[in-house]
Amino acid sequence: MLLALGLLFAALSLGRCIPLQQGPSRSKLLLVSFDGFRWNYDQDVDTPNLDTMAADGVKAKYMTPAFVTLTSPCHFTLLTGRYLENHGVIHNMWFDTKTGVRLPYYTTQGISSWWDNGSLPIWITAQRQGLKTGSIHFPGTKAKYQKEEVYKKLVEPPLFNYSNEANWRQSINTAMEWFTAENLDFITLYFGEPDSTGHKFGPESTQRKNMIKQVDRTIGYLRQRIRESGLESNLNLIITSDHGMETVIKTNEIHIRTFSNFTFKDLDFELLDYGPNGLLVPKEGKLEHVYSVLKNAHPKLHVYKKEEFPKRFHYANHSRITPLLLYSDPGYVIHGRYKVQFNKGEHGFDNQAMNMKTIFRAVGPSFKKGLVVEPFDSVNVYALLCELLGITPEPHDGSLEVTKPMLRESTGNEGNGSGPSPRPASKLPLMLGLALVLGCWGGVF
Repeated sequence: MLLALGLLFAALSLGRCIPLQQGPSRSKLLLVSFDGFRWNYDQDVDTPNLDTMAADGVKAKYMTPAFVTLTSPCHFTLLTGRYLENHGVIHNMWFDTKTGVRLPYYTTQGISSWWDNGSLPIWITAQRQGLKTGSIHFPGTKAKYQKEEVYKKLVEPPLFNYSNEANWRQSINTAMEWFTAENLDFITLYFGEPDSTGHKFGPESTQRKNMIKQVDRTIGYLRQRIRESGLESNLNLIITSDHGMETVIKTNEIHIRTFSNFTFKDLDFELLDYGPNGLLVPKEGKLEHVYSVLKNAHPKLHVYKKEEFPKRFHYANHSRITPLLLYSDPGYVIHGRYKVQFNKGEHGFDNQAMNMKTIFRAVGPSFKKGLVVEPFDSVNVYALLCELLGITPEPHDGSLEVTKPMLRESTGNEGNGSGPSPRPASKLPLMLGLALVLGCWGGVF
């Protein structure tokens, strides 16, 4: 009986005398997006810092963005794990088909009703599970979601210089301060290049190549600041983008105004002149006529009724999508009433086109080292972010199984947001149990 009591008290003593071993503390997470970074931009430029990051962590051969390959929609897919027809941010521009009003990218960033469609971005999900989040210039940052907003945020001012390297370093310094001084768990950080340079000068230009060198310097600076901040062993870093970039073809252009039997008088609303996509609302009774006129008007233009749009795009099944949708072959831009689009580079094309593919790099305590993984869709990134943060995800369209092979056996964030879990104690032999009883209970027997 004494032996039995000894075992009982030995078990109790585990909680009274020997502290439970704790699992590793939660790692922080930084998600960085360089807008318009095509998957192969590092192949014609020397990028030592990107190369070092790949050697230290994980590199995907490329990542396939969601369709339509525009900035706000693709970034919101990263944040929610939803296709566009499910998260509702279907365009960079807010628009009203009844009034004809259209608002530009910057203004649209501040319209919460455009972003808040029931799909919560990971910032809000993480905050609801006890984490502190921040965002610097990331698309969707300015909006509120179910009346909640990002804990710490910086929104770029009007006419912000997306290309200034000093601004980039200041943003990095701010992120490091938020991680250390304010103990944030998760931060998203956005840079508007090499997108702007790709648009203006074209993806094959010398200017774009020089901008990639600036991006690479910035990645080197970022990793240096991570080390200087004492975060290297406790911070997972992901660098990715929203889409690639295609050279605009200036011959045999698509100019809808010039098509025979077509008139804008047959439309109640059009959203054109925004690259390779178009949204049209024909007047009552005119849908079949407009559709038939445009259907075969140009060999590089694809015209669909909403219900017939290819399902693989996961784009048309949303109330914001108009009765007619247009998209063009890679390189071809759709011009509307007048020719107002003169970019040398463009995106928004079919997400299966190789020049729309983008990058994915990751390094940190949760990632394997020197691993190259097969291509995957960006809709799967959200589940990975949730896994790294140890939070329970919202319903989403991706799968953790796609990205799980890039992780070490343990991310260090088990427990679905409840913090590190105690490791189970091993069973003690009989004599050890008796020794613990005598040592802890002061010779009670």
